[in-house]
Amino acid sequence: MTEYFEIHERDGAARIGELRLTHPVTTPALVDRDGIEPPTAAIGDLAHHRLRDAGSRWPTNREEPAGEGSMLTILPHRGLPAGTPEEVGEAFAGEHPDAGFPSAAVISTDTAVDHGTDAYALSDTQGLVGHARALVEGLIDVRGTVPADTALYLPGVALPANAPLLVYAGVDLVDPARAIVKGTQGKYLTSDGEFFLSDLTELPCPCPACSTSIGAFGREECVEHNVRVLAAELATVRERIREGRLRDYLEGQVRHDPWLTAALRRFDSQYTYLETRTPVLRNTELLATTEDAMRRVEIQRFADRVTSRYRSRFDAPLVLVPCSARKPYSESQSHGQFNDAIRYRGHVVSMTSPIGVVPQELEHTYPAQHYDSAVTGRWSAEEIEFVASVLSRYLACNDYPRVIAHVPPEGYREVCERAAEATDTEMEFTVPDYPTTDESLTNLAATLEGEPRYGKREREHNTIRAIADYQFGAGAGEALFEDIEVESRIPKLRVLAGSEQLATMVPQYGVLALTLAGARRWTDSEVPTRKVEIDGFVPRGSVLAPGITGVEGEIRVGDEVLIDGPRAFGIGRAAMCDRETETSTRGIAVSVRHVEKVE
Repeated sequence: MTEYFEIHERDGAARIGELRLTHPVTTPALVDRDGIEPPTAAIGDLAHHRLRDAGSRWPTNREEPAGEGSMLTILPHRGLPAGTPEEVGEAFAGEHPDAGFPSAAVISTDTAVDHGTDAYALSDTQGLVGHARALVEGLIDVRGTVPADTALYLPGVALPANAPLLVYAGVDLVDPARAIVKGTQGKYLTSDGEFFLSDLTELPCPCPACSTSIGAFGREECVEHNVRVLAAELATVRERIREGRLRDYLEGQVRHDPWLTAALRRFDSQYTYLETRTPVLRNTELLATTEDAMRRVEIQRFADRVTSRYRSRFDAPLVLVPCSARKPYSESQSHGQFNDAIRYRGHVVSMTSPIGVVPQELEHTYPAQHYDSAVTGRWSAEEIEFVASVLSRYLACNDYPRVIAHVPPEGYREVCERAAEATDTEMEFTVPDYPTTDESLTNLAATLEGEPRYGKREREHNTIRAIADYQFGAGAGEALFEDIEVESRIPKLRVLAGSEQLATMVPQYGVLALTLAGARRWTDSEVPTRKVEIDGFVPRGSVLAPGITGVEGEIRVGDEVLIDGPRAFGIGRAAMCDRETETSTRGIAVSVRHVEKVE
């Protein structure tokens, strides 16, 4: 049972946590062992000396230590290096009794088991860093084995350049050991690599250790500088996690080292690991400035849901249009011109890199209105391939009487032609030069001549049902909102059945927030639910993980979640994914929106 570590914020697998010692430590943190004299006095102020090593069991069979609240005690251990045969690891794998104080167990990637401690230290880290595949597979295996609410400590490997990636992968604690060694070797560290002191003409850092001339800057100062830069990098990473933008930072930062770039791409290939831990909504901008952005969980998840859950409900031609810099698209000048020409005679779907395709009903839904990308007017081969594949899947699962492509010739047209060929779809192109010229808009209007119009109310109803499909699963729109009325305007629609309100459209995220009446409809429908079962209490404000007795369905941070117990029924928003909810012994699992007492 984890008692001395608690997670407060999440950004994918990265977390802001608290090591609950006498003097709490905010993670991800730079920690060091107590009793080790730092090379310079300044380093003692940079790293939290909160680790106490009870020692190795190789030379002697040590007793379990007494421990204390001010230190994270590393329990007696037999560390195994990388490459240790599996049978050897199993032979020496030990167990630890409940410590009753802040404790950490030493494990390897091959011998990771739950010891009931607050943290886990990896003994084979030297074999992971620098090896992209080993790092990714090793950390994912460990994270899948130890409880989600425990801290992971990687000793002896952290540098300013690799620290953001380690935290992105789920590491909570690192130490300054490797940065110190680099300094003693005369290697000057920065967030983008390292330099030999002999190669530097001037010092590029304004830290106190560098407040001297290059001639007076020796290895002792280099050690202090290295640790300062590592501590500053971790502070930057913590702020990025709080903003929900660590990935944006990481995509640029890894470019300075090929193995870091390779490791990031390896993590992207582990979709399940990252998707489980990535929120389904955020109120922050998603910055897509590299081709790696197309492999982000948020992008892949949106494309998957649009092509597997969403179905068009309009009996009208499909009109493909380009995206706009302004989000949501319908508020842009160009889309205003498109809509004036279309006049509710076609179903508008925007094409964009890196999102793929965005039906107009989902243009407010995260991440469709939250991303920004570098617009050059030119599409790379990878962008064309990705968007064409998404459009092909979309066309294959939606039956339109006609498909009209009102897109620029460059990039967009090639995407449409590829998708048309892949799905044997006939497309009508209406743009000779640029979509907003008078000739192009006239062509678009003329192409739709004679098509019947659908009403504004139909569009609003279809928007609610489309969001329900996207949010709850295929078919949820009809199952939950078949006979409804709507009030207000997009993106603040209120959904009613008679005088009873079922849901509200949340403009910040473009999703639905259910009322208790909506929650009961969800419970009574055949749509798979996401639910937490609780003990016999009526929650107020939030449901903590220890009060949860069962979890139903795949839950992601930000999901709508039913709350069901012998004394209460409610609806709220998930603050943990399903695995965390099941295994955590601390922290908020669900933020409660509405709850009623069950008699």
